[in-house]
Amino acid sequence: MEETNREAVATAVQRVAGMLQRSDQLDKVEQYCRREARKKASVEARLKAAIQSQLDGVRTGLSQLHNALRDVKDIQNSLADVSKDWRQSINTIENLKDVKDAVVQHSQLASAVENLKNIFSVPEIVADTQVLIEQAELLEAHRKLMDLECSRDDLMYEQYRKDSKNTHDMNLIRNYFGAVQGLSDDLAKQLWMVLQRAMGTVRRDPTMLVSVVRIIEREEKIDRRMLDRKKQMGFIPPSRPKRWTEKMFEVLEGTVTTRIEGSQSVTREADKMWMVRLLEITRKYVLDDLIVVKNLMVQCFPPHYNTFDRFFKLYHKAVSMRVQELAAEDLEANEIVSLLTWVLNTYKSVEMMGHPELVTEYDIHLMDPLLPQKVVDELLSKYVQTFTSNITGWLRKALETDKKDWFKETEPEADQDGYYQTTLPAIVFQMFEQNLQVAAQIDETFKEEVLKLCLKQMNSFLIRYREEAIAYKEDHLRDRQLPQCYVQYMIAIINNCHTFKESINSLKKKFLKSTEATQNDAAIERTLNDVAKDGCQFLLDEVFLDLEHHLSELLTRKWLTGTHAVDTICVTVEDYFNDFAKIKRPFNTEMTSEAHRRVVVEYIKAVMQKRITFKNADERREGADRMIKEAEQFKFLFRKLTAVSGEETDRLCDAIAAIAEVFKLTDPTLLYLEVSTLVSKYPDIREEHIVALLAVRGDASREMKQMIIETLNQNKPSYAGNTQPIFKDITVPTATMTSMSSSMAATANKLLK
Repeated sequence: MEETNREAVATAVQRVAGMLQRSDQLDKVEQYCRREARKKASVEARLKAAIQSQLDGVRTGLSQLHNALRDVKDIQNSLADVSKDWRQSINTIENLKDVKDAVVQHSQLASAVENLKNIFSVPEIVADTQVLIEQAELLEAHRKLMDLECSRDDLMYEQYRKDSKNTHDMNLIRNYFGAVQGLSDDLAKQLWMVLQRAMGTVRRDPTMLVSVVRIIEREEKIDRRMLDRKKQMGFIPPSRPKRWTEKMFEVLEGTVTTRIEGSQSVTREADKMWMVRLLEITRKYVLDDLIVVKNLMVQCFPPHYNTFDRFFKLYHKAVSMRVQELAAEDLEANEIVSLLTWVLNTYKSVEMMGHPELVTEYDIHLMDPLLPQKVVDELLSKYVQTFTSNITGWLRKALETDKKDWFKETEPEADQDGYYQTTLPAIVFQMFEQNLQVAAQIDETFKEEVLKLCLKQMNSFLIRYREEAIAYKEDHLRDRQLPQCYVQYMIAIINNCHTFKESINSLKKKFLKSTEATQNDAAIERTLNDVAKDGCQFLLDEVFLDLEHHLSELLTRKWLTGTHAVDTICVTVEDYFNDFAKIKRPFNTEMTSEAHRRVVVEYIKAVMQKRITFKNADERREGADRMIKEAEQFKFLFRKLTAVSGEETDRLCDAIAAIAEVFKLTDPTLLYLEVSTLVSKYPDIREEHIVALLAVRGDASREMKQMIIETLNQNKPSYAGNTQPIFKDITVPTATMTSMSSSMAATANKLLK
């Protein structure tokens, strides 16, 4: 307390010191005193008010405690009085037992009197009820049945209240009303029969169905009432609860299942299209029945049954079970497609569950799938395996059929533009397109998967196609007279490659959403090009086999003295290319270019083989003039065949003319310049080619040859590779090279000495 006082004094001193820091503040001392006095008075007043409030609350609490104590004492006194009165009334309650027994007996007698008429007329009512059931008067029969059951149940209930352990009397009542249970069972059978034929009944006589539903509703109410009595009294009549509502829905479910299964009369043995027919029958039955449910049956059931929703689910469940059974069978590829197309597309389409009359009643997107995804995947996998096996067989068979045509004695057919072709591409891609259209019925993803599978199989097929084309050529080489139409069918094989390319692009455009290249595209393109190039090469080989004798005459003494070898070559090539005109672009263009190149190369090879050595300037001039003339013949021929004069075409033939200029030169001292010009135009020319040319010329000294070779080696132009090489594949016979090398070595030895 003292410490608190000291702190208060210190605080006050500090505060006063703060107020009186300047001399002019001394004039306001009295004002400060009054203000502080007012604050003190205010604080004291608040303290007094707070203390007074607390004292009032304590006083009120004490008053309430006194009142509660008085109330507790009053309750204790009342409880003592009640206990005293209860002890005094025990004897009185025991004396009322006789009255209680009399009341129970009176109640039983009253129930007996009330049911006396029914009790004596039970056999008669049973007989009448039986007749009504047989006559299908179900509502009246049920009314009488309820009266009988009510009489029996009331008597049994009163007996139970009187003496629940008296089984003798209970059995007596049960046996007396024994026929009632039989009536109930007979009536139930009639009800279930009507429900089993509900689809026909609702069309023919909806009042019958309404009567059945009313009877079941009555029984449901009685069941609830009896169950409530059991909770209160522990007694429930025999055969209760009947639970006819549950039984009704079981019967309806069985009816739906039977209706679905009853439509499955078509078998594979009887009809190859059994799956399609079976699914179509199912679709029709389900759609017709659900429309009947919506338009007729809903009105026959209470709203709280959600009749349409319930039937919709029942049909969905029954169809699901049936298609799962079908999926478990050993299905063929076309049957798998039919089933999956129906399950994944038709089922929810406007043709069935998505019909305009049904979608307003139920959201089809809430339905579970008919088949689990695992089963769908298994079916798709099985289809792919079967399809792969089938398509391999189909392609093999198509190729075998096409091969047989290659050996026919008649030319292959031509298209509207006159190009030879066989039916193989059309057969293959018709088969692909049919299977893709089938796959597209399932879904887009699966369709693209099948397309990729087709392209993969296509690549394997084209590899076999190439092998067969090579074998076809080898068979022909054994006897060039057979097959008679070898050239025409080889042209058709080449053209088929172009058709295959177009058909593949068409398929991809039609059945593939993405324009991106697939992993098989490059392989197919490469294989098709290989087949076409092989075919072109085989045809050119055929041409040059016929030209072999005439090519062997070039640059010989016979050629120099006058021969028609080049004329014959040109005529033969032109004759062949009249047939080759039926090869489609770009293969015909490439083939013409290759033929041109090979003719020129073969001509230059004849030069390099040193078949002739010119003896004098006149022979060189005559030979050179003939070479230039023949180069012009080749140039004219291939311009005619290509219908265009290109730089490359002229360049090839100009190589012959350039060589001729080397031969034609009369001044040997200028030979180096002429050879340099040749090398600059054709930088792929090699040393052995120059040596061979000089050897054919026949007048170049060894020193001249050595000097030309050495100088050219020192100043050899670089080969840019922008133009097609001519001399690259031309080899010089070894004998010539050996002879020239020996001569050059001897010359070198002389110079060293």
